[in-house]
Amino acid sequence: MKKTTNFTLILLIFSIFTSCVAEDATPVKILPIEGSVLTLNEQADPTEANQFWIDLSTGDVSKTHRELWDLGFYCGDEFRVMLNSSLVMSVGEVKNVNNIDAVNSETIKDLKLLVQAANYTDNAKYVDNPDGDIVNQTSGISAINVDDNLNNVYLLNMGYKTYTGTTSPGTIYNVGDLRGWKKIRILRNALGYKIQYADLDDTSHKEFIISKDSEYNYKFFSFKTGTIANVQPKKKEWDLCYTVFTNLTLNPANNLDTSYIYPDIVLHNILGGAGVYEITTAAGQGETAYNNFKKEDVDGSKFINNDQRAIGSNWRTTTGTNGAEVYSNKFYVLRDSDGFFFKIRFLRMKDDANYRGFPQFEYKPL
Repeated sequence: MKKTTNFTLILLIFSIFTSCVAEDATPVKILPIEGSVLTLNEQADPTEANQFWIDLSTGDVSKTHRELWDLGFYCGDEFRVMLNSSLVMSVGEVKNVNNIDAVNSETIKDLKLLVQAANYTDNAKYVDNPDGDIVNQTSGISAINVDDNLNNVYLLNMGYKTYTGTTSPGTIYNVGDLRGWKKIRILRNALGYKIQYADLDDTSHKEFIISKDSEYNYKFFSFKTGTIANVQPKKKEWDLCYTVFTNLTLNPANNLDTSYIYPDIVLHNILGGAGVYEITTAAGQGETAYNNFKKEDVDGSKFINNDQRAIGSNWRTTTGTNGAEVYSNKFYVLRDSDGFFFKIRFLRMKDDANYRGFPQFEYKPL
């Protein structure tokens, strides 16, 4: 009887212990910080050479130089690859060619004339869809096929370096020197992807394996280093990106979309589960409306989840009364990957010396 009682007691203690372990192991959402006014002055510059990754729930800001990476390899179930649009890259398929070593400057000389960006031609198909919905991408690099024989070579226009010359107030410096060309071919791999790449007139190529990692939206590759570059934070650890960006605009000459370089762009992390919508108020009422906006006022039906440009360039104008300035009658509501809500209001886009590329905004959790 005593042995049975001891055994029962042991089971009871074990049950209590395991219950506590299970409860402690349950993920708990940590409430976001109280909000802040964020200014990038000490980290930015008028060339906008860096991309900034901002996590509203922690207040963390990280930056990466725009030339740190060239291609992003999607880590979700699909096999998709994006261009570094901050460098105005473009890409064109070499039709019916899957031998990368057979491609050279002569064989693709006509395609080189077409694979351009930001030159007011009908070039939208040579850049990524700017909405950022990589799974439904209809331009740029096609989905990587499981059949290697169906993955053709691509001609890659490497776009522009960041600007390194003299700067003056009131002017934006998006681009520097041309970066040249590459030829690439991308295949599936057991771990993710295999990229073949070379300069245009090389008769042999290099290869590199890019492994998917489900904690990230993308793994990023650099031709300069021939390996992986650390760029974005984990997909649940950033909400907004401030960057130069290749967008589409209407070409008045033919009424067709053409690619265009946009500075001062704010993108939100749609692949990480973030959504955003804009609120526009009457003139002079923006600050009051922002201050009075509460969680109960959030309209869940308005969140934009499939276009990373919900904020985009809409927060500022380059033709305002005072030149480039923010819209004082607009603010934004953001839902992050954990379901927390924030309101965001932009305060300025220039520093005290009138240089662009120095944004300031305030945000507060709801």
